[in-house]
Amino acid sequence: MLFFRVMSAAARVHYGVMAVVLAAGVGTGASAQGIFTCVDAKGRKITADRPIAECNDRVQRELNKTGTVRREIGPSLTAQELAAQEARDKLAREAQARELENKRRDRALLLRYPSRAVHDKERATALAQVDEVIKAASKRTSELAEQRKGIDSELEFYAADPGKAPVELKRRIDENNRSVTVQKQFIAEQDQEKKRVNLRFDEELAKLKPLWVMMGGGSASTGASAAPTAPAVAKP
Repeated sequence: MLFFRVMSAAARVHYGVMAVVLAAGVGTGASAQGIFTCVDAKGRKITADRPIAECNDRVQRELNKTGTVRREIGPSLTAQELAAQEARDKLAREAQARELENKRRDRALLLRYPSRAVHDKERATALAQVDEVIKAASKRTSELAEQRKGIDSELEFYAADPGKAPVELKRRIDENNRSVTVQKQFIAEQDQEKKRVNLRFDEELAKLKPLWVMMGGGSASTGASAAPTAPAVAKP
């Protein structure tokens, strides 16, 4: 009986220690969660050991046991508010992506044209290439004009009655007319191409000027004369 009473006392001590340990553990878990605080719609300051339902529509702060702010919890959003927020976030991301892309293009443009002189030289080269194409088309137009003179000379034999002109001669006239039309249209398109080239270089120049200034090299004033004009092509 004495042994039983001794063991019972030891058991009671053991279970008492365990109860203290468990209680301490529960207390530690509660303190680790932090304290939540907010001011509700009525202006009351509320404090709790869990997120506060009365403040779901406003910001809540979770505090550490030292009283410092661990984090802020934003208001709960309705489905409509959440959709609107997502739309705003999407627009912000798109704007940021555009800004990054513009910066990337600016860097590439600056690497390609480190100075006004380099930019002007490439403009002149691009325009000269178009002028060479126009020159070739103009030469072909002159050849067609000479060809038409020969056709007209043959057609004079049928001036009294052009309807009696041979079918072959009429075919040559039609082919000449079509070729002249094609060449004139092609030259007009190349004139438009020159305008597009100048417009592209003008737009680039508008972007490059402030970039050159930011680089601090004064390159914006280098070769600041007007954009070069390709030499006129003498018409044959």
